[in-house]
Amino acid sequence: MPNPLSSRQRLLTTLEHQEPDRIPRDLGSTQVTGITAGAYRNLRRFLTLPEQPTQWSDVIQQLATPTEDLLQQLGVDTRGLFPLTSANWDVHDKLTDAGDNWEYHDEWHVTHHFPKQHGHWFSMVASPLATVDPAATPASQLDYQWPQAANPARIAGLRRQAESYRDAGKAVVLKGLCAGVFEMSQRLRGMENALMDTALYPEFTDTLAGQIADVKIAFWDMALEQLGDVVDVVFEADDYGSQESQLISPAQFRRLYKPHLRRIMQAIQARAPQAKILFHSCGNVRDIIPDLIEIGVDILNPVHTRATGMEPKQLKRDFGADICFWGGAVDTQGVLPNGTPEEVADDVQRNLEALAPGGGYVFNTIHNIQSEVPPENVMAMWKTLEQFGSY
Repeated sequence: MPNPLSSRQRLLTTLEHQEPDRIPRDLGSTQVTGITAGAYRNLRRFLTLPEQPTQWSDVIQQLATPTEDLLQQLGVDTRGLFPLTSANWDVHDKLTDAGDNWEYHDEWHVTHHFPKQHGHWFSMVASPLATVDPAATPASQLDYQWPQAANPARIAGLRRQAESYRDAGKAVVLKGLCAGVFEMSQRLRGMENALMDTALYPEFTDTLAGQIADVKIAFWDMALEQLGDVVDVVFEADDYGSQESQLISPAQFRRLYKPHLRRIMQAIQARAPQAKILFHSCGNVRDIIPDLIEIGVDILNPVHTRATGMEPKQLKRDFGADICFWGGAVDTQGVLPNGTPEEVADDVQRNLEALAPGGGYVFNTIHNIQSEVPPENVMAMWKTLEQFGSY
């Protein structure tokens, strides 16, 4: 029998649209393919793994960094690198008391609250540019202090970490600085303002999007100069889809955001030409998948199977030759938290049958595993992968 592939070989094979020995597995290599601290602790207890202090990949979403004992037990092929950002850079040390909530002001000057009682994650409550009048103040003249994206402290120790993962045969995924250009526009302006800006103030929208893209590119230039040769996948994101359609029209996307996304992709490709680009957008993004392929996206995350237009078999048929799929193995809105283990297994098997043939597929849920998900359902998902995940 041939020697089994290493995790890295397995992932790289599937990302070349070829079938490896089995479907590669991800858990926790990004901030959208992870597991919340509550679900993580419950899973460790269920598997009788020893109690350990929680390490955080994303404090805002309350995502735990899975430790090596769990990753090994589940046969996870990926390992994530998490630069210091507003989601994980001494967040706990910067909290202030705001009555019923803990308050946090991030490096983008966005205000977040975490309920003291029964809180599950931080929520944004104030946007720094919400009161700006685009008719009176061009985006190029905003009184705003941008984050220092190129600060090398953000990636301190990550090269050594990446090399250790490579030595162990694991595939390395590098996270970016922040949410996407469109989403950061919403965080800075407030969602209602940002969506209205696209229609009423397109020049303001375009300039603001360009400034955000410039900040992101400054980060990638710094990070990939040091890490570009030791990462296999580079992660970028933006959320353009809703449950039914897109949040803005494809025409608005192509006019206002696609050019800046293209610049970001080109910057990544210039610094890490051998790495694959993984792009996340929730919801129905079917209409803009050809655009994402055109600007250099190699992998789409997730396959939001409950959203209109995101039926796995159709996506694989229409786009599977040009883009890989990462996630979508099980519905995280309904089936995983509320279904029986048998219903979880059925959903996983159905999605694997649609997405896995021919390679080009990496196993993960649609989105992060939330605290209410029973560990029995997590393991039902994993056991189904064990049963049906070989080629």
